[in-house]
Amino acid sequence: MNHRPQDQFLPGSFGGDIDKLADDTRLECKICWYVYDPALGDDYWQIPPGTPFAQLPDHWSCPECDGRRQDFMVLDP
Repeated sequence: MNHRPQDQFLPGSFGGDIDKLADDTRLECKICWYVYDPALGDDYWQIPPGTPFAQLPDHWSCPECDGRRQDFMVLDP
């Protein structure tokens, strides 16, 4: 079975399954440790405060290192 690189996820990442994310879930980039906090949004991508990670646009990537959103790790509350 062939896997395309975009179909593979880092171990421990949420892997793109937005169903397991609460609206206030904070996630961390495993490349540069940037934390996306829904309460703060994202100035770089002009994402307003209060935007859950699950509602980020498909083209969104880490504003610090361009890491894929599928590779972000869920932070414990």
